[in-house]
Amino acid sequence: MTKTPTPKGVPRCSFCGRSSLEVKRIFTGLEASICEDCIKLCYDLIFEEKVPQRIFYEIERIPTPKEIKKQLDEYIIGQEEAKKIISVAVYNHYKRIFYNKKSDVEIEKSNILLIGPTGTGKTLIAQTLSKILNVPIALYDATPLTEAGYVGEDVENILLRLIQAANYDVKKAEIGIVYLDEVDKLARKSDSPSLVRDVSGEGVQQALLRILEGGIANVPPYGGRKHPEGPYIQIETKNILFICGGTFEGLDEIIKRKKGKKMGFAKEKEEEEKEIKVLPEDLIKYGMIPEFVGRIPVIATLKELTKEELKRILIEPKNAIVKQYKKIFEMEGIELIFTDDALELIAENAYKRKMGARGLRSIIEEMMLDVMFKLPQMKGKYNKCIVDKEVVKGNKKPVFLKE
Repeated sequence: MTKTPTPKGVPRCSFCGRSSLEVKRIFTGLEASICEDCIKLCYDLIFEEKVPQRIFYEIERIPTPKEIKKQLDEYIIGQEEAKKIISVAVYNHYKRIFYNKKSDVEIEKSNILLIGPTGTGKTLIAQTLSKILNVPIALYDATPLTEAGYVGEDVENILLRLIQAANYDVKKAEIGIVYLDEVDKLARKSDSPSLVRDVSGEGVQQALLRILEGGIANVPPYGGRKHPEGPYIQIETKNILFICGGTFEGLDEIIKRKKGKKMGFAKEKEEEEKEIKVLPEDLIKYGMIPEFVGRIPVIATLKELTKEELKRILIEPKNAIVKQYKKIFEMEGIELIFTDDALELIAENAYKRKMGARGLRSIIEEMMLDVMFKLPQMKGKYNKCIVDKEVVKGNKKPVFLKE
């Protein structure tokens, strides 16, 4: 091969022989140079060799299901059965990664689907698992996603969020957790005309299959749409735990229709009190494609929170909202006191709003806005602040006392 004549002093790639005039960029060392294309080629060769052994980070110790649940109990009130299911699934997932490297039997990963009303703790469960295991987590809403080639976001943007959470440490991101919310919005639209492409439903489910199951994904480093020429960040998704969440409104009706009508009021009430068992065929009937359902084998249902559980959420978890407000007041030298009847009424109002734990926060933030605005000026003048039932009703302001 005859080299193209080049002016004196122009660097030439020591691998392919091309000069800096023929390539985009060239990097020169002490005794040799290499062009951008050859760097990419070498990287691909090295990466392909390492794919079977791509376990770079290990968790020092995988907590047992009992230990995982105990720590979940510190943040999530109620949902006992769901916490057990999740604890076992998470333990098996990470045990599969680190303890099964040389086994002839390949254990498939157990992605998790959380089904429950808004405010029941789906996102909080995923965030708490990330803390327990000390792995990065990405929280992503499924609704902006569309099938490749259409206006919207590519599914690979989910992985970019995880890489960013790992501070661009791809190796650490490869054992992280992705929480994908609102997956029920990806259900096939049964009333859509057959000629209309369902780009934000079935198409996205199809696009998600590869990253859910595991494989090498090409992620655009700056988000947005992928470009054929790159650049890409390559990430292996085989060991990423995907937790999908959704309200799946109307799914209970599908399950009830499947069971058929029950005879007698007493028996009907007894059936309603039982926890609804969701099966894969129910999700397929709802509009999720069989391949998608098959890649999320663990299903946990979360029940609507009772008034008693909402009251406990106010004061018991490590990050309880009342504890947070008490800490803020404590920084100003003031003790914040919520009376028991005030807590009862806040829980009752949140229950009526049907917003779960989110309703608690919105009620307290609305109630405490004015007093929080004036709080810095109260420092040194008072050392107690009392919130009672009448404050929650809106009949009076929180009472400051000097003792």
